[in-house]
Amino acid sequence: MGKRQTSYPFWLGGVGATMAACCTHPLDLAKVRMQTIHPASGPVHPSTLSILRMTVRESGFRSLYTGLSASVLRQMTYSLVRLGAYEKMKASLSKDGPAPGSHLLLAAMLAGALGGLAGNPADILLVRMTSDFVRPPAERYNYSNAVSGMVTLVREEGAHGMFRGLGTNMTRAVLMNGSQVGSYDLFKTMMLRNPIPVIDYQLQDGLLLHAISSVLAGTVATTVCAPADVLRSRLMSAHGVSHPLQVLTTALREEGPRFLFKGWTPAFIRLGPNTVLMFVFFEQLKKGWRTLFPATYLTDSG
Repeated sequence: MGKRQTSYPFWLGGVGATMAACCTHPLDLAKVRMQTIHPASGPVHPSTLSILRMTVRESGFRSLYTGLSASVLRQMTYSLVRLGAYEKMKASLSKDGPAPGSHLLLAAMLAGALGGLAGNPADILLVRMTSDFVRPPAERYNYSNAVSGMVTLVREEGAHGMFRGLGTNMTRAVLMNGSQVGSYDLFKTMMLRNPIPVIDYQLQDGLLLHAISSVLAGTVATTVCAPADVLRSRLMSAHGVSHPLQVLTTALREEGPRFLFKGWTPAFIRLGPNTVLMFVFFEQLKKGWRTLFPATYLTDSG
């Protein structure tokens, strides 16, 4: 008698990612502002703390959640598709036994590309809403929420405006899903099969395992995705038509190669907790789904 794989709703991952994003949104805001702020003269660069402190001082505590509606829309498009598609692909690949890691990595990257396509319009809104603060008043978009922002975006830039920066965004999404979701499954599997060195402790499939795997996955994902993330933010926040190569060459000339990792610290500070919360929420939602709907967790004869 073997157990049939649990069938989870496609949207479950999107809900878990949305819950995590609501907790870490201020850090996402700081990351985007650091990536899009005009380079200051001199060696001093704004830090995560200084960006957050300046935001609160000039606009109040509530301003830390500027663009939250766009963040929710992004998670319920981008993350819903990338996590949902990956879970479906993984279930299909694993129906006859554990799938090879290379196959799961390819599935994660493909699911990431689909998520990047689905979430591109919300990504544009999120970048613009969170970066408005560091713009001159005359250049601000002033979207009041994600819905009005979407209407304004389509009205002023046409339907093609929703796919500004799509190439870099999909590249980032492929890298993100492969490095975050793929490495999470890899670390989780490795620690389930092997005891932790030195202390010789065998982790069980529970909260501690999920947290450790998530922290490691968040570190890998932040480093792998940093260059594409910076280019995506620059392209989506720009006025007028911009080409990725033009943005890249201009930034390299004016700021040097270190600009590709600009905002790495807030990106990690944000992505680390976000990855932990997302996977913990997702695992708990799956556990709750199995409890509420045990009929989806049956045994096969054979």
